[in-house]
Amino acid sequence: MKKIVFATNNRHKLEEIRKITKGTLEILSLSDIGCHEEIEETGSTLDENAIIKATYVHERYGYDCFADDTGLEVEALGGAPGVYSARYAGEACQAEDNMRKLLAEMEHNENRKAQFRTVIALCCNGEQHLFEGVIRGTITRVKRGSDGFGYDPVFMPEGYDRTFAELGDEAKNQISHRSLATGKMVQYLLDRFQTVNPR
Repeated sequence: MKKIVFATNNRHKLEEIRKITKGTLEILSLSDIGCHEEIEETGSTLDENAIIKATYVHERYGYDCFADDTGLEVEALGGAPGVYSARYAGEACQAEDNMRKLLAEMEHNENRKAQFRTVIALCCNGEQHLFEGVIRGTITRVKRGSDGFGYDPVFMPEGYDRTFAELGDEAKNQISHRSLATGKMVQYLLDRFQTVNPR
């Protein structure tokens, strides 16, 4: 099974990716390879941040690596919080702070349309590739559910009457933005591996 590093310090993301890729890839964490520094996300787009993190690990540690950046994009807010989703309420904020700010800003807005978008940058065999996953939905008026992380309690995907936090990990991982982007990356790697190592 191919080993690959996921360049994140987010425990929730690491666990989610390992569940999504189970049986296809062996996912190493940054701590697994001795990378304990904080990789600053200085990009102005999701693509740039994902590339920064993947490139940093690949160049300094020599591993095939991928990194993601994910944003919640709310139509009525012009696409905000977007690339600033994790620090929407400030640099040292928690998920609760971000959701509280979002719900306050959306309180009197009838347009609740939003989407989660994940971009994955893959550095592998000297090449760089990008994969994107998008899931559309709406912002609820109150938090609902206790599973998941980030904005999951206030995001209801299209076609469902429950938020990500109410759906649970198994159901969420079948339809989520991160799952869609990861699925594209895994398929690319499997296709490449079969091409390089035909039976």
